[in-house]
Amino acid sequence: MQFSVLFHVRFLSTLICFQLLLLAGNAAAIDRTSEQGEAAITDPDQECTPYDYAPVTNQINSFPEVWEAAKILSDDSAALAKWNSISANIPTNIPQKTQPPPSSYSSSDPDCWWTYGQCTTPKLADLPPDITAAPEPSTLGYGFDDGPNCSHNAFYDFLQSQNQKATFYFIGSNVADFPLEAQRALTDGHEICAHTWSHPYMTTFASEDAFAELWYCELPLTMQMIKLVVGVTPTCWRPPYGDVDDRIRAIANALGLQTIMWEYDTADASVDGKTITDQTVVDNYNSFIQKAKGGAFNSTGTILLTHELNNFTMSEAVSFYPQLKSVFQYLVPVGVSLNKTQPYLETNYSLPTFEQYISGTLTGSRVSPNNTSTTTLQSSTSSASVSPTTSAETSSESGASTNSANSVARPFYDCALLTACLVVFFIS
Repeated sequence: MQFSVLFHVRFLSTLICFQLLLLAGNAAAIDRTSEQGEAAITDPDQECTPYDYAPVTNQINSFPEVWEAAKILSDDSAALAKWNSISANIPTNIPQKTQPPPSSYSSSDPDCWWTYGQCTTPKLADLPPDITAAPEPSTLGYGFDDGPNCSHNAFYDFLQSQNQKATFYFIGSNVADFPLEAQRALTDGHEICAHTWSHPYMTTFASEDAFAELWYCELPLTMQMIKLVVGVTPTCWRPPYGDVDDRIRAIANALGLQTIMWEYDTADASVDGKTITDQTVVDNYNSFIQKAKGGAFNSTGTILLTHELNNFTMSEAVSFYPQLKSVFQYLVPVGVSLNKTQPYLETNYSLPTFEQYISGTLTGSRVSPNNTSTTTLQSSTSSASVSPTTSAETSSESGASTNSANSVARPFYDCALLTACLVVFFIS
């Protein structure tokens, strides 16, 4: 009896030790320091495990709190100078709004408030109209809000398998939380637009705070999150919930941002199990597809609102992709549909024209700032990749050093753990 108990204790102790060894080995095999390593993770739980990325960690105190409403930081002289340079051109006769629109708001919609009446043609002089459709016939401006989602690898892998590019509207706080996921979008040849720092109703903010929401998300200094992480500065944005009026448009326009809206909404991000259910989203997709089948977009294309928000929204996108492909002649990033070959402030990156894209040139090119050679962007499964900013490159180098040190230390750790296992076995 005593022998049997001892045997079982030794067996269980050894089993636990070897399981620890296996887990340690698996952890060592996961690379959380590079876009390629992050893109190779297939377990969503591992994808969504927080990790350290030096450029963000080192600069995070130069940003508002992640997921907190942005305000200009008191020591941010660049933001203060920029705000002071544009504030005189921001209308002061358009008030902050409340949600939902109050009954007291004028039915003439003097502020071109989208939330009130879906107005997309500004009433304030010198503001360009919002982009609501792809101008090319039978063309869907294909894109997704609220990224980068930490578990998006399977979704991005699917898009890659279909040779499909899209426009992704990234939230600055998400980019801060999951920077390598943000890098994958550019590496895979997608277009990136800004979606504010914390995803607020923008018209409810004072003008200075609305400016901060855009500034810290993507503006052109290395202190801004998309630039810091991905290495590019978008020139397009989408207001969260579509909540924009001429005051907010004026701020965005002063910052060089084109406002991208939509014509149709799947409501995939609004499922609450009550007024909007999973079936509502399916019905919305099907209704949209029937419109396309009926020729509604034969002369001018359109834009459909969909999200990278969670597993449901991404799964629905994958599920309905074949049907969208069957009813539209072309699915393209919004910038491509507009022939916007210069999507970022950085001049060393380009998107293909619409004609180039539909002829098979799906990605643009990137010219290294240090030389004149031009390379076509590759997918994340290729050995070639798009380099992020200098600080990110520095981080990759330090990350490589860390990995090297880990690879040296790993055998000693494993040996010590194995020795401990054997000691436990023999003294049990």
